[in-house]
Amino acid sequence: MATCLVFLFLAFFAFSANAYVNFDCGASDDYTDERNLAWTGDDGLFQNSQAAVVQSRNTLPHVMSTLRVFTTRKKNCYSISDVKGSLLLVRASFFYGNYDGKSSPPSFDMHFDGNEWTTVQTSLDQLVNYEVVYASGSDTTSICLSQTQPNQFPFISALEVTPLDSKMYSYLDPIHALFLRSRVAYGADATVRYPDDYYDRIWDPATVGSGVTSVASDASFISTANAPDNPPREVLQNAITISSTSDSISINPASSNTSFLLIADPDSTLPPLVNAVEAFSISNRLTDGTNSKDVQGISELQKAFSDVLEVFWSGDPCLPSPYTWEWTTCSNDTIPRITALDLSSFNLSGELPDFSSMDALVTINLQNNSITGPIPDFLGALPNLKELNLADNSFSGPVPPSLSSNKKLKLVVSGNPDLCVSSKSCQTTSTDGNTTSSSVPSGSRKKSSKLPVILGTTIPIFVIFWALVAFLLHHKRKTAAIAAVTTGQTGGANRPGGANRPGGANNMTGKIGGAVINEIRVKLPRPNNDREWRSRESTSREWRSRMEIKRIHINENAIWWMRKTISLPSSNL
Repeated sequence: MATCLVFLFLAFFAFSANAYVNFDCGASDDYTDERNLAWTGDDGLFQNSQAAVVQSRNTLPHVMSTLRVFTTRKKNCYSISDVKGSLLLVRASFFYGNYDGKSSPPSFDMHFDGNEWTTVQTSLDQLVNYEVVYASGSDTTSICLSQTQPNQFPFISALEVTPLDSKMYSYLDPIHALFLRSRVAYGADATVRYPDDYYDRIWDPATVGSGVTSVASDASFISTANAPDNPPREVLQNAITISSTSDSISINPASSNTSFLLIADPDSTLPPLVNAVEAFSISNRLTDGTNSKDVQGISELQKAFSDVLEVFWSGDPCLPSPYTWEWTTCSNDTIPRITALDLSSFNLSGELPDFSSMDALVTINLQNNSITGPIPDFLGALPNLKELNLADNSFSGPVPPSLSSNKKLKLVVSGNPDLCVSSKSCQTTSTDGNTTSSSVPSGSRKKSSKLPVILGTTIPIFVIFWALVAFLLHHKRKTAAIAAVTTGQTGGANRPGGANRPGGANNMTGKIGGAVINEIRVKLPRPNNDREWRSRESTSREWRSRMEIKRIHINENAIWWMRKTISLPSSNL
């Protein structure tokens, strides 16, 4: 890095600039301080941070009484929008103040727009601040803090973003940045800043060494029409000089190892003089950031899921390379591409937006969210995609053929109850000439398709089983009746109605009637005379005949019912 030294002799050029953005980190309220600067509390900007109050701030201003500390994630960023093309002065301030009671001020890294800025070295009881000047190349600029040591958590007390006049620091090209090393006002007896400096640059009074004299101007007006970088009038009212043109002034505004000599021109009749100095380090070439196609795709995702992702996503996705987002994987190209996106279990809800511009993606994991709607066709058109996990969401409709037929793609879509996983599980209906696809859950379809088969098989078997049971019971009773008749006829062959009578044991009707009569006779009392006997005998013959006909009628009906219900040929009965 080179060091640039700028001398300021004339000053004050008034103009209208964009509003300041000043964050009081750790504060919850907005307020205006004693210098009439407006401050905004950053409470609510982060979900993974804590606000803390310092134990002692000595004589420091109110803004240093609180801070914000970050204990999770690789990097945490403040983002300021609507700054594209603006020349910005960014100052970050850190006052540890032993807020955690550990008396161990941490160190950590700081970045802007994916570029390395500095390693922050905080102090136990001293205010530390860092400044950078650069031209923003996008609509949003980001200032990020990154943890580099275990248990040394990044924190910040104040962040100020100030737009500068585009003519200031004209020697700075857009592909480099200026890191402030020192800004001093020689001969001043107090710090100069806003409102004396419109841009709130901090001009520290410089210590005067031996042989150097402080002088003050008695001019009532100092013209600043041609002064570069718009220095404040107050830093031009004082200066340091020496008494002889043959002597030189030695200054070291950047560091103790770097010094500059101011020597009078040979034709000059006055000794050298200096009012103020700004010393900067020039950065390496600034990065262009992650590929703009990927940034565009990420922006679409942020818009679609703003309630979740805008809180988690800030800063450049891939740069600096040690501090890529935890949910992205990036290539090692000079302008990196996002090759993997892991948004599993992010509690995303709603439909997927079109992020087809992210055509370098190899892996996409969207598992375990509440994403709805159809699976977008553009996913099947991503040329490098090898793995796509859409499991455990609420996708619906058919899987695009560009995905289901891609044999090189590992596709996971389980856990989407309304998703058609194949053409067999989708039904297409037409209404008024319009064709629509209706999805049937694969699991539900499998269950419902088994029900008719189960019923169609079980009901006939159930009917046949009980029909056979009824038939066997009837056959058993019929056999028992025949056996009873045979036994009765054999035992009473010489009695009326014996074996030699018509309707005896050789006649089926007689057998059935005999069996019934034998059963009934057991229950009848013995007749007292022949007349009563003949009367009962006549009655029994009539009853026996009726029972015979009734029983045969019932049996024929039973056989007909079994034929009709079971649909068996009559030969089987």
